[in-house]
Amino acid sequence: MPQYDKADVERRMKGAVEALKSDLQGLRTGRANTTLLDPVMVEVYGSMMPLSQVATVSAPEPRMLSVQVWDKSNMTPVEKGIAHANLGLNPIIDGQTLRLPIPDLTQDRRKELAKLAGQYAEKAKIAIRNVRRDAMESLKTDEKKKEISEDDRKRSEEQVQKLTDQYVKETDEAAAKKEQEILTQ
Repeated sequence: MPQYDKADVERRMKGAVEALKSDLQGLRTGRANTTLLDPVMVEVYGSMMPLSQVATVSAPEPRMLSVQVWDKSNMTPVEKGIAHANLGLNPIIDGQTLRLPIPDLTQDRRKELAKLAGQYAEKAKIAIRNVRRDAMESLKTDEKKKEISEDDRKRSEEQVQKLTDQYVKETDEAAAKKEQEILTQ
């Protein structure tokens, strides 16, 4: 049974690009976006939970996020969780709702965020190249076990390289688009 599986290689590369896109959505561009609070963890009921499991996040205005906490006793932990997430947001308590005004981005902060987008893209490219390396090793192993011929191995390696190039290009495009969005808004 050959170890190499083209569908698995493509699925893993696509997963790396999807993870990058998800990470990029969390970067602030000056507009309120509910995904900005996705990484926030809150300590409630004796354990760490994602903010989405204890509150509803919405964007009622272009420069404001609203966090509706379900249990009033969790207001302080949610406020602390948002403050400790290092997002540069200062929660304002309004009854059972936290209001988060989105401050304007300074030019230095924009450059930092653009650099961070580049770092996210580089991590995604590394993940894609690791998938390529694993696929190439699987092909060589299959050839040694006489499960595929040398020609089949070379043909498959070319396919893997084309997939790698395609997903690296997609990664670069996503990062460039996000950097442009950050720097121009």
